[in-house]
Amino acid sequence: MKTPTQTNAIDFDSAKLQRLGFGQPSLLPRHPATIFQLRQQLGMQLQTSLEPQHILAVFFREIQRLVPLDALQYRHEASDLRLEFGHRGHHSVSYSLSHEGEHLGELIFRRNQRLLEEELGQLESLLAALLYPMRNALLYRAATRSALRDPLTDTGNRIAMDQTLQREIDMARRHMSPLSLLMLDIDHFKTINDTHGHAAGDNVLRAVAGAIKGQLRNVDMVFRFGGEEFLILLSNTGRDAAAMVGERLRHAAQTQDYRAEGTRIELTVSLGCSTLLAAESAESLLRRADNALYVAKREGRNRLAMAG
Repeated sequence: MKTPTQTNAIDFDSAKLQRLGFGQPSLLPRHPATIFQLRQQLGMQLQTSLEPQHILAVFFREIQRLVPLDALQYRHEASDLRLEFGHRGHHSVSYSLSHEGEHLGELIFRRNQRLLEEELGQLESLLAALLYPMRNALLYRAATRSALRDPLTDTGNRIAMDQTLQREIDMARRHMSPLSLLMLDIDHFKTINDTHGHAAGDNVLRAVAGAIKGQLRNVDMVFRFGGEEFLILLSNTGRDAAAMVGERLRHAAQTQDYRAEGTRIELTVSLGCSTLLAAESAESLLRRADNALYVAKREGRNRLAMAG
């Protein structure tokens, strides 16, 4: 059975802000004092964080003082954000949030009973308090992600890798789950630059990064470790499974169609793999992956070597 859905669009320009009750007290719902107080409280509470998940959790909790809901979902594709609070209901109403042409995501309210017109008006009035906190949070998230991304390959940079690796090691130990690293290096990359130019080399780096990401799960992470080296962090992945992933990456990188001015570039990659040992440090885990990569290079390249 198809789930009943109500769809609305909220454009937070000045006219709409007035329509939602800012500057026009006469347009407020039946109990303006209650809504006004709640909106004021939301305005203060939501400004205390730049974390989208915290902002939406507080918003979901507080609006239920006025309109009971079963769930709230939020999606913002550009930021790769998908958040959900509560349990899904049979009925839903969605709002596309925007400000001066800037898309701020889609918000979906759910509950088992259909929302009444009066409740929709109350929700729309309270949504206005979410505008600027979410806009600030999305801007901060974009700036933070930019600082942690390699601009050429759109993978994580060394700063992001340093922050993430120790966190993943701690999590693996806490949950007693395996963790593996793959160190991938493009074979004879200097020759590509020398023969075809640095622009072609940059295109190869982007293509290899794309091939890597296309073979991984959403929970796996890719970082540009050096000029032509990438580090792949495989959470909840043991030695044998990591070896299978490594071979898949090697094949995917090799079968890409790399060209420079119509000339095909033959390309292979070498990989080293290490799996976290008991009480092992991040430095040791990285060093063992790097040593395994050196073995793969020494034994003829275009292969995967496993750390002992």
